[in-house]
Amino acid sequence: MCEEGLSEISVILPAFNQELEIGTVVLIAKRYADRVIVVNNGSSDQCAEVAEAAGAEVIQDFSGTNKNFSLRKGIEAAEGAGVLVTMDMDVCRDPKLIPKMIKPIREGNFDLVVGTCISRRSRSPENALMIKNKKTEEKPVGFLAFSNFCLKEFDLSDVYLNSIRSILSVCERKKIRACHIDLQEEHEKNLFKAYKIGVVVPAYNEELLIQETIEGIPDYVDRIYVINDSSSDRTGEIIDGMTDPRVVPIHHKVNKGVGAAIINGYKHALADEMDMVAVMAGDNQMDPSQLPRLLFPIIEGKADYTKGNRLLSKEMRKGMSTWRAFGNGLLTLITKIGSGYWHIADPQNGYTVISREALEALDLDSVYTYYGYCNDLLIKLNAFGLQTIDVAMPARYGREKSTIKYGTYIRKVAPMIFRGFLWRLKMKYMILDFHPLVLFYIASMVLVPVGFLFGIWIFLQKIVFHAPVSTNYPLLDVFISLTGVQLLLFAMFFDMQASKATGGRNNPNLY
Repeated sequence: MCEEGLSEISVILPAFNQELEIGTVVLIAKRYADRVIVVNNGSSDQCAEVAEAAGAEVIQDFSGTNKNFSLRKGIEAAEGAGVLVTMDMDVCRDPKLIPKMIKPIREGNFDLVVGTCISRRSRSPENALMIKNKKTEEKPVGFLAFSNFCLKEFDLSDVYLNSIRSILSVCERKKIRACHIDLQEEHEKNLFKAYKIGVVVPAYNEELLIQETIEGIPDYVDRIYVINDSSSDRTGEIIDGMTDPRVVPIHHKVNKGVGAAIINGYKHALADEMDMVAVMAGDNQMDPSQLPRLLFPIIEGKADYTKGNRLLSKEMRKGMSTWRAFGNGLLTLITKIGSGYWHIADPQNGYTVISREALEALDLDSVYTYYGYCNDLLIKLNAFGLQTIDVAMPARYGREKSTIKYGTYIRKVAPMIFRGFLWRLKMKYMILDFHPLVLFYIASMVLVPVGFLFGIWIFLQKIVFHAPVSTNYPLLDVFISLTGVQLLLFAMFFDMQASKATGGRNNPNLY
């Protein structure tokens, strides 16, 4: 490896319409580099001007939005650098990771280092892979670090610089010493530290698992609101004895229900001005490693509320009993109709994240306090035009045992969902706006029961009582029933279309 000029470090930043962040990125990158070169890829904003004002050398590139070409152009401009680092700001905007990237080259162990960051690909291919019980796609390349020797040996036209497979394949052929660094953990910590994140942990008789649950919550979380819902075991004592400064112990003198516990946690989080608030049950069912996947859609403005979904495949439902899966599937269907979120599934999944804006829009005191709080919350979110996204994740069961009896649960929650459905129609389609689908729903709710009861009356008259019945009655019954069903289907279709357009955001099915 050639050692000359090793002390000089150059950083290449391809940029397109990134005037809001380019100045900060350049200023931080200059702490670790001798030169910062911004390749302006035909930006229509003030990106180039801001970068230059921050002290970067700016190269104009009008090749379109071809990042690979921009990287090559920047690398050519930095010829002679001892160590050269490229950073893709669409993947990672954290220059504080540069020292970790150049360390293997400084130590003389490698000539090329590939740094991958957090994957933010659409959820559709990710879900397809999870259904097949496979790992998600490779993470995107956020950083590349080259030694002077590597730049001389590496043919830039022979490799796709955004693909780790392509880069490592070329290095293997040319006998270039290369290594891969997964920057996800550091990237997450640095990215999430820009936000105030709270976690609400409802706990009732969780003395065996509450400590384990709190210890597993990531370091980037700012507050942990642990609600002891009048436990009869040592849960409250354990919570009070926790030394984690992030823990905010909250004790209910009487048992109010899991919904009331979570709402109380939400209120404390609002008072502390948290930007996002997650819910993680005190029984350690919720995998902390999945939390970033729930946070990202909200950070990226694609959702106001994210929730887990364990029902995509048999493998993801592993550990969930057949009866529990059936009950969850039935509640999914009921909640789809009641909430208007036709793309969601597994509504009983309590692993969620909500934005502060969404919490401020809701009347928290009106949320159902029993286990059906999650269904009621979905109904209220839809009524106010807030976007919800499902995030696929496997079920996680351990030593805890569910106390939910689904027969009793459905009998108790289904009427609440129906009342919420009627309230949603009034609020969303009559008070806040108007849509004729509400008339279709009303007509169908009259005609379908009338047709059903009329059919029973005809059957009893003819078969049981042997009374004469007009031959027109069965035809009339069929007409009433079919009209009611048709109006119901029309109403559901229009409701589905209206929910897709909710909030003017991206289609939630594409995340």
